[in-house]
Amino acid sequence: MRKFPTRSAARSLSFSGKLRAQRGLSLLGLLVIAALVAMAATLALKVAPTVNEYLAIKRAIVKSRADGIDARSIRNVFERVAAVDDITAIDSKDLIVERLPNGEFAISFDYEKRIEIFGPVSLVIHYKGETGKTFADRTRN
Repeated sequence: MRKFPTRSAARSLSFSGKLRAQRGLSLLGLLVIAALVAMAATLALKVAPTVNEYLAIKRAIVKSRADGIDARSIRNVFERVAAVDDITAIDSKDLIVERLPNGEFAISFDYEKRIEIFGPVSLVIHYKGETGKTFADRTRN
């Protein structure tokens, strides 16, 4: 006949006298974290195209300033670059082109982009940028 250990002996064998605290993530905690990560990823995927368009606009005004010789030609260059880069947020009429005292041109823009999140909730991002102004010109304005 085979002998089985008593309860106290089995307990002492399995835990060696000490109870260990459980560590790790519960299923509910995992679901909450997964939902937060999914919401952040969705928001990032909706915001990324607007940031990409903003960077394209900044590149376009730098190219327009380099290639244009007056306000009209700067706007024409911007329109051509905007057509190639698929810029739809602003038009050449939305650019603020001003001549600096040194004869060069400063170009700036300012616009808002509204991103629908879900239902009545939306995110509004205010984009603005400029090129051609020196630090002294910015402090005077």
